[in-house]
Amino acid sequence: MKVGQFTDTFLPVVDGVGRVVSHYAHIMGELCEACYVITPRQTNFDQGEAAYEIVDYRGICLPKMRQYRVGLPMLDSRYRRHLADLQLDIVHAHSPFVAGREAYRVSRRQGIPLVATFHSKYYDDFYQVTHSKTLSKLGIRFVVDFFSKCDQVWAVSSSTAEVLRSYGYKGSIEIMENGTDLKEPNVEAARVVEERYGLGQLQALLFVGQMNWKKNIRRILEAVDTLVRQGRELKLVMAGQGPSEQEIRALSSSLGLDHVVVYTGHISEARILEGLYARADLFVFPSLYDNAPMVVREAAAVGTPSLLALDSSAAEVIRDGHNGLLARDTTPDMAERIAWALDHPEKLREIGSAARQTIPKPWKDIISEALFRYDDLISAKRQRR
Repeated sequence: MKVGQFTDTFLPVVDGVGRVVSHYAHIMGELCEACYVITPRQTNFDQGEAAYEIVDYRGICLPKMRQYRVGLPMLDSRYRRHLADLQLDIVHAHSPFVAGREAYRVSRRQGIPLVATFHSKYYDDFYQVTHSKTLSKLGIRFVVDFFSKCDQVWAVSSSTAEVLRSYGYKGSIEIMENGTDLKEPNVEAARVVEERYGLGQLQALLFVGQMNWKKNIRRILEAVDTLVRQGRELKLVMAGQGPSEQEIRALSSSLGLDHVVVYTGHISEARILEGLYARADLFVFPSLYDNAPMVVREAAAVGTPSLLALDSSAAEVIRDGHNGLLARDTTPDMAERIAWALDHPEKLREIGSAARQTIPKPWKDIISEALFRYDDLISAKRQRR
């Protein structure tokens, strides 16, 4: 089987979708005849001896988010010649935008099935950029139109599927969760980040993700401000970059948290990220935007529990007090739950252990199921032809 994974983001950008595609490619490259990642061209990325091949096309950087690139496949003759030489058996799109439309073009041209995974709350993205409900609704029509053309649509969780249905999508949706491989906490890497970011022996909270207001970061900063005013000594590590970073930094400064909050910027070293997860006492992720965030699973993979917002899509895998913590989306409740966690380190370790046992699912199991579904689609397409 020859598989094409189409994505608008890929390594070295370490956002959730890019990491998902990376895992698909690594394992499928070993199990399939060939696996190709079709994506905008990135700089400073060494894929080493990976078993997959990158087929990239020209792209331009996005304003204020220069780690992301908008692809221009139709304007890249080198890419089009390369792709014309590939005869794929199936294509999988991880975005409804440029990469998805290119996947659709290839599927039609080669007469092969198209699978697409719904990852994100695109209405929120559109609204953040346009500040217009009308334009955001038009954008959602574009998204629904794309998924309606696919042979099979996957969602990464049940709540994610409900988001797509709320957009007006009427077709069937298959649930295909993301995987996470268990890891032993990297003690040496934890020591490195402890020294690098000046954590000392203080209890540490961790956030990993885009520096973007849509991640509900204001709630984190206000909760930490409440705890500091109560006389608590702690550190908050904010790992990532994004369009709201300067505003977020300004808010933490205005709250007098410069000695408490550590901003790491973009982290491309997997070892440092592993060290942060291992060193953190609690992973704090109150996002109301994210569907099934990889970061919660990655924290659980090393036994670090997460605090999420009650009734959020991201909290679907969490049972409060068992394998994670939930708080109402208010500053007092968020601060109270963090305080309880820091005051009960033994119980917190038990919750982290339960998270490690219940949340991660091995990537090889996920990919084996994906390949089984691919094979069914390929067989059905050939029978129809």
